[in-house]
Amino acid sequence: MRALGVEQLRLLGFAGVSERTLRRLVDDCRRFGVAGCIVGRWVRRRGPRPSMTEQLREAIWAVRQETLHRSRVSMKTRERMIHQYVRERFGQDVAVPSYETLRTVWAEWFGPGGARQRYARSAARVQATGEHVVVHRPGQVVALDTTVLPVKVRETVFGEPVSVHLTLALDVYTHSPVAFRLTPVSDTSVDVAMLLRDVMMPLPLRPEWGEDMESPYPGVPAAVVAEFAGHRVAGLPFFTPETITTDHGAVYKNHHLVEVQRVIGANILQARVLRPTDKQAVERAFGGIPSLLSEFLLGYQGVDVADRGADPAADATLTIGAMEQLLATWVVQIWQNRRLGEHAPCWDPTGDHSPNTLFAAAMAQGGFALQIPAPELYYELLPAHHVAIHGRRGVKIRGLWYDGPALDAYREQRSAKGGRYAGRWVIRRDPRDARIVFFQDPNTHDWHQLRWTGLPPQDEVPSFSDARVSELLAAARHRGLRPRSDAELLLGALTDGPDGRRWAAHFIRAEAHCSPGLVAAIAPHIARYRSRPPGTRRTVSPKHPASARLHQLPRPRRPAPGLPGPPVGILPLSPRRHPRRHA
Repeated sequence: MRALGVEQLRLLGFAGVSERTLRRLVDDCRRFGVAGCIVGRWVRRRGPRPSMTEQLREAIWAVRQETLHRSRVSMKTRERMIHQYVRERFGQDVAVPSYETLRTVWAEWFGPGGARQRYARSAARVQATGEHVVVHRPGQVVALDTTVLPVKVRETVFGEPVSVHLTLALDVYTHSPVAFRLTPVSDTSVDVAMLLRDVMMPLPLRPEWGEDMESPYPGVPAAVVAEFAGHRVAGLPFFTPETITTDHGAVYKNHHLVEVQRVIGANILQARVLRPTDKQAVERAFGGIPSLLSEFLLGYQGVDVADRGADPAADATLTIGAMEQLLATWVVQIWQNRRLGEHAPCWDPTGDHSPNTLFAAAMAQGGFALQIPAPELYYELLPAHHVAIHGRRGVKIRGLWYDGPALDAYREQRSAKGGRYAGRWVIRRDPRDARIVFFQDPNTHDWHQLRWTGLPPQDEVPSFSDARVSELLAAARHRGLRPRSDAELLLGALTDGPDGRRWAAHFIRAEAHCSPGLVAAIAPHIARYRSRPPGTRRTVSPKHPASARLHQLPRPRRPAPGLPGPPVGILPLSPRRHPRRHA
């Protein structure tokens, strides 16, 4: 082989053949003669099967359409149905091939048939476009998905091991994780909106990061980027996405996210049903993160329950914040400089490229628009509420009252806005923090914070989400409370019942920052809570906090003065039959 030379080997087709392949060809030649040296890749593809006539093709497609809407049947049943169709429609003269031939043809045309029947029907309804999307610049397509991080971490309040969800936005062209978020529960539309904002914002260079992790964009010095952004920028691409590919989760289909894509000027497109290749880049990234990072961390759970360790929860040492810091460092320092194997660009499939070098090549070819969104984008991406401004109490958002000096000039006035919400004022809120909402002055266009009127006047309390607000209002209704203000509503919920113990557990981390009245109200519950063993501190299920109250009889409300009370001898409605009334 060496005596023939490279050119002769290329003409013979042996230029890229390894020594192992040559030894196999020699062994096959000894066993089968000259025919053993035939390589299937070098011969032409076979033609159509002679036995597949037009009548038989029609019969196979007819049986396919018939069995697609039935329950799943075996290939032997399909063969009998094909025989029956041919005999009834074309007579006895049309020959039908053997079972093995029909099974092979069915697998070639419709696949092996291992999918569930309802999934096969959904996939059959999707018409193939026959077009291949070619991504040729950063930001053209960004794949977004969420998965459970396979590492147990410690939550911030009590240090208990929990699982967190990793939401990742991956640029399909450079394979750069341009943004990610860790959430203790599944992501919401606000988390997705803030993630898209992170895609458009430069990542600040953290103090413990070295100069090798700073912005490496060619043609644009790092000092220029830092001056434009207002801080030193890490080596992670940022841009305005054009198309965002997601799955069919409910979080990507609500009205809030439709408004978000209008604000940022992007198109959020759901992947086709049963077509995982539409966002295979982010799926492959989720498969690579465990082998490249997660397996080296304490608390790794494995990919399956059978492969899990004895007690991964006890091995967990990292907090959520430490895990976010570690993941950000690994992305900027390791992933962005790691060589891409099978994801090399089409114009240089054999070259050594990393996400950073692909972004640099794209900048050299088409340039780069150095655009950083304004800080006001944060408020524009929050959910909007259209409400009226009360003269004394301010604005009411989801059962709570908010007020501030910014509303003084517009109390009891109608907004100049028309359309569906004519005369109403727009209030933005973050569902993850119900302590404050945001109001934009229509004259100065400045944003102002409106505090919840139930908060202490000077001290702060920890943030609480809409779920806590729903629990608070449900607890007040359950005990028949009619507070005159939101401050009495909060103190009434904290002073009695199992809800007081739950809220004490929620406020325990900020006991030193609460007002004296609030500390005095929750002090008994904090003392009882801390005296319990760690395994028995939770009083209700964290996923269903209202489930413990479904089987308790509601306390009768006190009748208003001058009104008769309920008739004697009549029991209240059973909470089992009417759970919504007593939830």
